[in-house]
Amino acid sequence: MRKKGILILIVAVAAIIATLFYNRSRMEAESNREIGDAIPVSVVKAVKERVQDARTLVGTITANNDVAIVSEVQGKVTGVFAEVGQYKSAGAVLLQIDDELKKAAFASAETNFEKAKKDLERFTSLVKENSATDQQLESARLAAKATESQYIVARRQLNDTKITTPISGIVTSRSVDIGTYVQNGTTVANVVDISKLKVKLNVAERDIFRLKVGDGVEVTTDVYPGVVFKGQIYSLSSKSDEAHTYPVEIRLDNSKEHPLRAGMFGRVSFRSTADGSEISIPREALVGSLRNPQVYVVDGSVAKLRNIVVGTEYGVRLSVVSGLSEGETIVVNGQNNLKDNAAVTVLK
Repeated sequence: MRKKGILILIVAVAAIIATLFYNRSRMEAESNREIGDAIPVSVVKAVKERVQDARTLVGTITANNDVAIVSEVQGKVTGVFAEVGQYKSAGAVLLQIDDELKKAAFASAETNFEKAKKDLERFTSLVKENSATDQQLESARLAAKATESQYIVARRQLNDTKITTPISGIVTSRSVDIGTYVQNGTTVANVVDISKLKVKLNVAERDIFRLKVGDGVEVTTDVYPGVVFKGQIYSLSSKSDEAHTYPVEIRLDNSKEHPLRAGMFGRVSFRSTADGSEISIPREALVGSLRNPQVYVVDGSVAKLRNIVVGTEYGVRLSVVSGLSEGETIVVNGQNNLKDNAAVTVLK
């Protein structure tokens, strides 16, 4: 029985040794097979360069000033001095409202005011000579103030019968003609100033911090292919809308050779330069999305998957904030067939 037990033990030990040798040879064979099955890839070096971001957005061109002309008196239109398309200087009369009654009221108010001023002067002299009382002087002073107020109101009402434009610009509409009766508050015309223009657009939250007031921009339109208008960022809103975009306003001078009009679409090209150099890689090197960016870095004959932090996306390249060093080799083609620590062969 003892010899039989020793025999069984020897057989078991031999089996274990045989198994170990088999596993070792299997692992070596697998390793040799993997080396022989290295995946071909194309690579580039991560380089450090000055990043320039160019982004184009579409906005609406609007007038520098767009004023609705409103009548501040009621009455019948007796004169029209503006036609749609005409240029009018600031202060020019566009319409005349019947002013007969306003002239009469002004004349009466002016007469009463002149009389009250003379009465005040007379009572002032009489008080100095002790020929009038202080109470009479005070009454004359109050009468002068009251008639002056009536005079100012009557003068304003008479002036308001001449409807003028507060800005220099082009008449874009006129809703009344001679004989039309208008009410106080009626919009009678519209005048726009397009000597300067605005372009209004919305910028995504990831881009708003790259812009600053005063930055130069380029504006192009489909109306004038190849013509570039120079503008500047005039304002950046500090509050987003419901879509998390921020209103931006561009200002530019209108061109006499290629005049633009309010309501046109304009493509605005923003250019911003980073403060110094950054690691830059091609967009195609990215594995996954910008939310979870990764790249394969080649170390010898092995590709290692590495997490990175992406900064600016400009055209077909990405700036890398962290995760890569200058000169490291990254895979740009063939990474779809890779996994972490996969054997690779670099295509020349």
